Amino acid sequence: MRHPRGKYKPWSWPTRVLLFFGFFAAGAIALSLAMVLCFRWLPLPTSAFMLERHLAQLFDPGYRPRISYQWVDWPAISPHLPLAVVAAEDQKFLHHSGFDFDSINKALEKSKKGGRLRGASTITQQVAKNLFLWPGRSYVRKGLEAYFTVLLEMLWPKKRILEVYVNVAEFGEGIYGVQAAAESVFRKQPSELTKWDAALLAAVLPNPKVLRAASPSAYVLERRRWIAGQMRQLNGTDFLQGL
Repeated sequence: MRHPRGKYKPWSWPTRVLLFFGFFAAGAIALSLAMVLCFRWLPLPTSAFMLERHLAQLFDPGYRPRISYQWVDWPAISPHLPLAVVAAEDQKFLHHSGFDFDSINKALEKSKKGGRLRGASTITQQVAKNLFLWPGRSYVRKGLEAYFTVLLEMLWPKKRILEVYVNVAEFGEGIYGVQAAAESVFRKQPSELTKWDAALLAAVLPNPKVLRAASPSAYVLERRRWIAGQMRQLNGTDFLQGL
């Protein structure tokens, strides 16, 4: 028996397109939530920035990326390094929800006056970028960075964010994380880093491909001195008790 004509009217093309993008968006959100939740507890095998270096070889056979990386759990990391990166990069880390709007406004005001537009990224934003995204600047990437920043702040404790940051941050050309940095620069284990070792590593974070901890310039040494002073003003490693 045939159904009455028009009872099962097929979806129009605009409806099909909207449904496709709706299912795609829902799937992407579900996948991102699953990844963020998993990495709240699991050691990080790699990061998006490390993968990007590996993928570069596919397009340039002569390029041989050298990557040194090994995950280290929080108890095996000298407390001086988490304190140093907070002192150097994000002193409001314990008090913001992923975005330092005061620093963002100051950077925009400076740019309007003719100054160079400098980043005001928090540690959480840098973890979001290094872990899930790609290098470069675009509105799409910044939007995704904001999305992952919100997820990290919602689903991870501050201690985990800081633990991941010191593990995936690049401290030199191809040197990712505290294990590789401690071994290559100081011939030490992460637990053996002193206050001045940690301050030196944090001093190169703005541009680790140019600034070198192994052969520090006068600028890097002065920045290390400033970071060490900020670490002292933050009440030393007691600051980490707030995590």
